[in-house]
Amino acid sequence: QVQLVESGGGLVQAGGSLRVSCTTSGRTFTTYIMAWFRQAPGKEREFVAAISATGDSTYYADSAKGRFTISRDNAKNAVYLQMNSLIPEDTAIYYCAARFFSLSKNAENYAYWGQGTQVTVSS
Repeated sequence: QVQLVESGGGLVQAGGSLRVSCTTSGRTFTTYIMAWFRQAPGKEREFVAAISATGDSTYYADSAKGRFTISRDNAKNAVYLQMNSLIPEDTAIYYCAARFFSLSKNAENYAYWGQGTQVTVSS
């Protein structure tokens, strides 16, 4: 069973930066595709970014391109999302997710999920 634990959320002013982290308990972390999704109040969960098992391929939602960077440290069983130039529309619960095989932007393709971390961007 894979357990994912997010951390690093919080309150930040518009234009600011924040980094959220996700650590896993699995011993096969290096085989997982990792991704970040987010869900704002009253909205569906949406894809933010994904990274391949080796970290050499990434995939971003249009809303994240140029502002967010996904990275991973396989030695630490961790994946990160660096968020810059934050805007109030980025306010959401951010979820870490894992799957095998290939990058995907579809939430239903991810078998493992964390509990989420709240990110709030004030105007």
